[in-house]
Amino acid sequence: MYSSDDNEQNISVDADESDGESADLESRPTTEELTHKLEETQKLLAMSEDKLKRSLADFLNLEKKIKNDIENGVNDKLDKFLLKFLTIYDDLTRAKDILIKENVNAQGLDSILKNIDSLLAEYNVSPINALGEIFDPNLHEAISVVVDESLDENTITKEIRKGYISHKRTIRPTLVEISKKQ
Repeated sequence: MYSSDDNEQNISVDADESDGESADLESRPTTEELTHKLEETQKLLAMSEDKLKRSLADFLNLEKKIKNDIENGVNDKLDKFLLKFLTIYDDLTRAKDILIKENVNAQGLDSILKNIDSLLAEYNVSPINALGEIFDPNLHEAISVVVDESLDENTITKEIRKGYISHKRTIRPTLVEISKKQ
C-alpha cells in the first residue's frame, strides 16, 4: 500500500512535469511570429527567384553576344581573305583576256579560272550582276556618271570591276558607271 509519503512524491513529480510543459509552451513561437517569419521567408524566396531569373537572362544575353562576336570575327577574317583572293582572281582574268587578244592559247588559265569559280560557288560566294540594274549603294559603288536620256535615272550602264556577295553580305561592291538624265 501507499503511504502518505508516496502520495506526496507523486504529486511533486506531477507538479514538476506540468511546470516543464508550461515552460515549453512559453518558449514556442506564437502564430503571429510564425506568420511573420513565413512572410519574410516568402519575400526572401521571391527576391532570390528574381535574382536567379535576372542572372539567367544576363547569361543568355552574354551567350548570344559572344556567339555574334565570334561569328562576326570569323566573317571579318573570311571577308579580308576573300578580298585579297578576289584581287588575284581579277589579275588572272585580265591575264587571260590579254592572252586571248594576242591569240595565245589560254586554255590552262581558263581551267584555273573555272576551278576558282567552282570553289567560290561551293562556298556561296557569287558575283553581283549589275549591268542594267538600278544602282544600290549596298551592292554597287559608282565611280563614273554618263548622261543618257533613254535610260532611267541611276541605271548601271557599265561594270568596271565585278563585285561579290556571300551569305547576304557584300564582300566587295561592284564598281559601276551609272546613268543620269540631263
